[in-house]
Amino acid sequence: MAVWDDVVGQERLIEQLAAAARDADALVTAEGAAVDGTDPIARSGTSKMTHAWLFTGPPGSGRATAARAFAAALQCVSPDRALGGAPGCGFCEGCHTSLVGTHADVEVVRTDLLSIGVKETRDLVRRSSMSPSGGRWQVIVLEDADRLTEGAGNVLLKAVEEPAPRTVWLLCAPSIEDVLPTIRSRCRHVTLRTPPVAAVADVLVRRDGIEPEAAAAAARATQGHIDRARRLATDERARARRNAVLKLPLRVDDIGGCLKGAQELIDAATEDAKQVAEEVDAKETEELRAALGAAAGTGGRLPRGTAGAMKELQDKQKRRSTRTQRDSLDLALTDLTGFYRDVLAVQLNSTVPLANDEVRDSIRRIAASSTPERTLRRIEAVIACRQALDRNVAPLLAVEAMTAALRKG
Repeated sequence: MAVWDDVVGQERLIEQLAAAARDADALVTAEGAAVDGTDPIARSGTSKMTHAWLFTGPPGSGRATAARAFAAALQCVSPDRALGGAPGCGFCEGCHTSLVGTHADVEVVRTDLLSIGVKETRDLVRRSSMSPSGGRWQVIVLEDADRLTEGAGNVLLKAVEEPAPRTVWLLCAPSIEDVLPTIRSRCRHVTLRTPPVAAVADVLVRRDGIEPEAAAAAARATQGHIDRARRLATDERARARRNAVLKLPLRVDDIGGCLKGAQELIDAATEDAKQVAEEVDAKETEELRAALGAAAGTGGRLPRGTAGAMKELQDKQKRRSTRTQRDSLDLALTDLTGFYRDVLAVQLNSTVPLANDEVRDSIRRIAASSTPERTLRRIEAVIACRQALDRNVAPLLAVEAMTAALRKG
C-alpha cells in the first residue's frame, strides 16, 4: 500500500507531491549534493521540491493526511528506488515509521488548545535547525498553522525564510488567509478539494471495514468530511447527537422552544468536553504528580515549589475543554447548515441528492412552510453564530440569537 492510498479524492495533488518527492530523492542521492554543506534545493533551480509547503482545503479534505503522506515519501528508503520506483512505497521503515508517528526525523505538531504560542514555536524552530539524525530530511508537519498566534507566526517566519539545508516545513490550514502573509508568501501552496462522497464511502469500507450501506449514508450525511464520516459510522453517540440537532428546526416555533433548543445544544457540547476531560485529564494529572514525586501511595503531597507546574497543567486542561466545547458546537452548527441546504434544494426543485435523506419528511415540511429567501436568511444566521463563537462571544448568547433568527426566518 503506497503512502498516498489514504489521501482520498486528490489525484492532481498526489501527482504534484509525488513529483516533488522524486526530485527530493534525486537531490539527496545525487553525488555531492550535500557534501559541501550547501542547500541542495537552492542549488537546483528546476526542482519541484521546496523547503516550505502550505496545505489548504476545507475541513475534512485531508490536509494533515496529505502532509503526513508527503513526509513519509520524503523519508522513503525502499530499495526499489534504485530500480526506478517512486518514493512512498508504504512498506519500508522510513514510510512506516513516518505514518505511525515514530520516525525520529518527522515531527507532527497538532494542538487541542485554542492556539499555538511562542514557546512551543521556538521549540519547533530549534529542532528545525538540526540535521536529520538518520532520515533523509528533517520534516516538521504543523497541522494547525491557522492557530499560531501573531507572535508565534513571527517566530516561525525566520525559520521558513532561511531553513536549514535538510529541513522541510509542511504547514496545514483551512485557507491561505488563515496564515500570515509573510509566511504564506514563502511557501509553495497546494489546495485540497472536498473528496467526492463515493470516494469517502469507499475508503470507509476498504480501510475501516464498515458496511457499504452505513458507509454511504455517513459519507452523504457529512458531505465528504472523512473524519466526521468515520465517527458517524462507528459512534452511536455521534449519531444520537446529530439526530437531536436535526430536530431543532421543528422546535423553534416560539421563544420558549428557541431558548430550550439553544440550551440543549450548549449542554451537549459541554458533555462532549466533559467526556474528553474524563478520559485525558486524570491520566495527565497522575503522570505529572508521579514525575514530581507525589504519585498515589507516596502520601500525595506535592514537593515544595512544584505547585506552579500543576497550575500550568490545570490551565492547559481548561483551555482544551473550551476548545473541545467549541469544536463540538461547531459540528452541530455544520449539521444544521446541511439541513437548511437540503431545505433550499427542495424549494428550488434541485436534483442534487439530499445530505440528510433520513429526515426527508422534516425537510419537506420546513420547505413547504417557508420560502428560499427565508431559508437563506436562516443559513446566514447559522454562519453568523459560528463567526460570533470565533470572536469569543459567550456560546449561550450566540446560540440563543441564532435560534431566535431561525424562528423569524
